[in-house]
Amino acid sequence: MSTTPSTVVVTGALGGVGQWVVDRLAGDHDVVALDQRRPAAGGPEGASFYEVDLTDAGETLELISDADPDAVVHLAAIPDPTGHAGSRVFTNNTESAYNVLDAAGRVGADVVWASSESAYGFPFADSVLKPEYVPIDEAHPLRPEDPYGVSKVAGEAVADATVRRHGVSVVSIRPSWVQYPGEYQTDQNRAGFDLDDLAARSTADPPDGGIGNFWSYIDVRDLASMVEAALDADISGHEAYLCHADENYLGVDTADLFDALFADAPPCDTDGEAAAFTTAKAERDLGWTPEHTWREAADEQVDGPDFA
Repeated sequence: MSTTPSTVVVTGALGGVGQWVVDRLAGDHDVVALDQRRPAAGGPEGASFYEVDLTDAGETLELISDADPDAVVHLAAIPDPTGHAGSRVFTNNTESAYNVLDAAGRVGADVVWASSESAYGFPFADSVLKPEYVPIDEAHPLRPEDPYGVSKVAGEAVADATVRRHGVSVVSIRPSWVQYPGEYQTDQNRAGFDLDDLAARSTADPPDGGIGNFWSYIDVRDLASMVEAALDADISGHEAYLCHADENYLGVDTADLFDALFADAPPCDTDGEAAAFTTAKAERDLGWTPEHTWREAADEQVDGPDFA
């Protein structure tokens, strides 16, 4: 990606993240928005909407070919493995990722797509997985056991193949738990948190209360801004970027959290409440840093997009 694209296809356009991305891009780009249905409220000016089944390769290729985009933003997916059969989550996410990325490559469009921090295996593990080091970066091993995390690792393999086969660039964004201004769900975990209880629990217990992603989050506005930054950046090949807020949402020193959670805690090179995941690579390559923190955004009143 070396020039700002003029036509952008966005999949999952009516999802929670998709609406914010479409709304942000529509002012500067011609947006072709794809989802399983069209919006009841019409959508923002500058965006046209089409119904599609992204697991249908023919439909996907036809719509992306007709749009002839400069770039494709792929956000559509079943977002976690808890409400569906695992086979459905994996099949839907991998088929749609293959169809969208392959179609983009065939028309010469660069891709930005939503992978996930779940690719590391932490959020949906049956027991608490210990990272090899903290802060976790893009080079940390990916070792998911759940169908959602595995689907994201498979999607990143598709990204590698798309780059090799078609010569386009692909950015895999690995976002944290997405929060919406004025509706932060992190408040529930913070209200019920006790450091002594954390130290008393067994790491064999199922992850809950934020342990699964080590108390990390990202504001949807910051995720949308990373999508835009990735579209504007000069990227070649396939690169992955973490997308996290700068700090944990508990207001507790991160090193203390890991010391309480693990009897043999991993090396933790963090300062105070700094997040367990680092976005230094995104700052270096994309010029992106998160702007929003739970301390202000949790109760912030923002008129966000609502055209679903």
